[in-house]
This record gives sequence, structure tokens and C-alpha cells, in this order.
Amino acid sequence: MIRYIVFFSCLLGLTSGALASSEALYNEHCAACHGDDRLGGTGPALIPETLKRMRGPKLAKVIAEGRAATQMPAFSETLQPEEIVALAEFVKVPLTKIPDWGPEEISASRLLVPDYRPAENPVFTADPLNVFLVVETGDSHVSVLDGDTFTVMDRFETPFAVHGGPKFTPEGRFVFIMSRDGWVQKYDLWSLAEVGRIRAGLNSRNIAISKDGKYLAVANYLPRSLTILSSDDLSVERVFDVRAKNGNLSRVSAVYQAPQRDSFILALKDEPEIWEIATDPMADPVFEGFVHSHEKGMVEALPSSEGLFALRRIEVSEPIDDFFFTPDYRHLIGAARDGARGVVVNLNVGREIAELPLPGLPHLGSGISWLSKGRRVMATPHLKEARLSVIDIESWKVVKTLETLGPGFFLRSHENTDFVWADVFFGPNRDAMHVIDKESLKVVKTLRPVPGATVAHVEFDRSGRHALVSVWEDEGAVIVYDAETLKEVKRLPMRKPSGKYNVWNKITFSDGTSH
Repeated sequence: MIRYIVFFSCLLGLTSGALASSEALYNEHCAACHGDDRLGGTGPALIPETLKRMRGPKLAKVIAEGRAATQMPAFSETLQPEEIVALAEFVKVPLTKIPDWGPEEISASRLLVPDYRPAENPVFTADPLNVFLVVETGDSHVSVLDGDTFTVMDRFETPFAVHGGPKFTPEGRFVFIMSRDGWVQKYDLWSLAEVGRIRAGLNSRNIAISKDGKYLAVANYLPRSLTILSSDDLSVERVFDVRAKNGNLSRVSAVYQAPQRDSFILALKDEPEIWEIATDPMADPVFEGFVHSHEKGMVEALPSSEGLFALRRIEVSEPIDDFFFTPDYRHLIGAARDGARGVVVNLNVGREIAELPLPGLPHLGSGISWLSKGRRVMATPHLKEARLSVIDIESWKVVKTLETLGPGFFLRSHENTDFVWADVFFGPNRDAMHVIDKESLKVVKTLRPVPGATVAHVEFDRSGRHALVSVWEDEGAVIVYDAETLKEVKRLPMRKPSGKYNVWNKITFSDGTSH
């Protein structure tokens, strides 16, 4: 096993002959599961865009040893070490042509479970609104957790590399899960059964669900598109080519529901534009005026009944990679991936109104807000600096820079708790979890539940009485804490539980929950 790792370190690239040889190896051993075009089949897509987290020796190791609890076999007994490394190099080569992936291709990928039968009532006795989904990326599964007893009621397989939080229908019955290679899976929480899945893109960023629960928006990197699906049967409603006003195609940084606006909000990753797409334009006075009068040329009313999916463009000073909304969804705070500042965009008037000093790559998508000393604040971790920035969202001033033990990734709180929980995801103190007082904005305790292990991503139960923490390791766990005493209550073994999502908190947009 050591030989292919050593060989990899010496490999600088593939010659044309080696490339042809590697392609032959791929066709013989990989194409049946991953597709002749490397865009996936029963296995995930094997292209650079979907394999960014599995580069180098790690990818070669997966080919050699397989992946536990998946259909990926080990090839160490079938292939020579140099062939394994050549395959790892081959799948990192970009495709020469991006294939078409429009409405016809998306529709053809739809798979509905033939024996699925919806239950009239939940098939369990637990509170259906206090259920958690725990995404276990270690073996591509999700555990359905009773939020009262903290017992697992079901565990089902997901597509490879689930990314971006699952989205629930407004009543909390159905949930939609998206993978990096574009698959969207629908699961019935009452029946504890999968309903179906569809491939909405080839490399995707995240999904959002409309306020009424009728539509799903899927943000794609590859192709440069936004796919809108019917949440009922996963059929295709509309596919937008994400083309800026200047004509350039762009990836989508992310898409989110704006419930008070009855719309989807998305940012273009490669062009300085924000899009707002109406899911019920007549209910939103901003859209209503634009749809009927085309004021200022800011809306493109697309052919559909009652202006559904009308598109409004907001131009900004630079592309926005990551963003946060105020609770009323009037304002968006955005930041560029390589920038040192944040900008505040008033979505009603459609322009930037303030600038914030936010060095160190703020992770605004994990930002949360709460009331502190009678004022509404929001906070964001920074991916490159050991700090949290706390911002007054009325004055748009940074009111506190809270030093931490390292750069963090997630924040979480709840309206019924006095604390904000912040992980230290990067660096030597990744085993630390800070607990911060909402009023004083000071760290009151630092937990280290598993020394040396990464701990991250807190989620509260419906009442806010318990906080669940992930031990983000392949042989990891979900640890349940009493949210008031900060004492451990229970520990559940899990396979790299990257995220936990409580039905009630998500469908009510609970205070302290990120979008």
C-alpha cells in the first residue's frame, strides 16, 4: 500500500500515452458504476469539480481500499499500485466538453420508488416536529433521530457527498437532500421511506424550498444553471441558464428561500449580480410593481402564468460568494471569497447601502442572529482568522470582535437558550467548542468532548433544552448536552456526522438557526 503513495508523490502529470492507458483502465474497471463520461451512475461523478475533497493519495487510497458501507470495491488486489495512481490522476483531468444537462436530461434521470406508499399518519410515536436528520458523510447515510429519546428510528442511504442543509416542506413531513454531484433525494419522514430522486445538475451547491413548499431550487456549478423542480413529484418546472446581464455564464454561489418575500434569492459566483426569483410574485409588492411596469428594467418576466419565476437582477460591486440575511429578509450581507470586507445590500431598493470590515474570510452562510441587550445582532465565524465578528444590524457596525482558539466554521443558538455555540474547526484546537453568553458576548465555557477530534455543528432540539454536537470523525458520534448545565446527556456513535437538522427549528426559522 505504501508503494502507490510514494509513486504518487513522484507523479507530475500524465503524458498523452499515459492518459490513453489510464482511460482504458477507467473504461474497464470504473465506467460501469461511474459512467462512460465520468458523470456518475450507481457511483458518483468522477470529475475534478466533485472530487475536490479527495485529491492526491487520499483518492488513490479509496481506489485501493474501497469505501466502507458503500458499493465501492477495493482494487488493491486487482490493479498494480502505479495503475491505481494513474487512475487517481486521470479522474482529476477536466472534461474536454461539458455535456448538455437541460430539462430532457434531468427528467430522464428521475427515479421514483415503485413500492413507496405514503402513510396516513406517522409510523412512529415520537413528536414528528422534534425529529432530527443526522447526515453521516462517513458512509453516505442519514439517521432519523427521535429528538425526545435520542434514539435512531431509521437510517437510509443517500447519494454521495451530501452538501448544503436538507430542506423540509412547511408542515415538516417531507425532506429533500442534495449531493455534490447534483442528485436530489426526497424522503417521507412520516413513512420513513424514500420517495424518489432526480439529478438536477452535474455539480451542485445547495437547494432551497419555496415558502409554500411547492418548488425546489437547485444551485449548480456545472452546468451554469439553476434548476427548479416540483417538490410533489420531482418533475422539472424550469431550468435557468445563469447568464449575467453582460452575457457571461456564471456558477451559483448559493440559493435560499426568502419567506417574507415569497422568492428565491441567489448570488452569482462569477459575476457581480444577485438574483431574486418570484415564487408568488403577486404577494410581493416589490415584484408586483416590477412585473407589471418593468420599472428601471430590473425584472425579466418569463413566460408563465401570473408571472411565476419572474427574475429580478440586482447589480453589486463584486461577485458574492457567501451571504447572510437579516431575519426580515430586507437585507443581505455578502462577502467575496478572496475579499476582506462585507457589503450590505438592501433587497427592497436593490443596491448596496453599507460596507463592513470583515477580514479573514467570513463564513456568512453560517451566520446567526439574536437579541443582545435589546438590540438585534448577527455574528459570523472566519475561516482564516481566530475570531467571531458580532455586528449590530441596525447601525451596521462591528460591535465586538471575539477572539477564539482558532478559525471556526459553524455557529448555532436557539431562542430559549442564553448561549451561542461556536466550533473551532481549523487548527490544533479543533477539539474545542466555545459556549458564549448572548448578553455579555464572552466565552463562558470551552468544551473538549473528545481530545484531538474535530467537534463541530451544533443543533438544538425543538424546545432548546438540548444541544447536539458532532464529533466530526469517521468513527465519530453525536453528543447530546443539557443546554443549560452544559453537561453531557448521551453519546450516539455515528459515521462522521457532518450536520444535524431539527424539523421544527428549520420550518419555523428558529432564532439562532442559519438559513
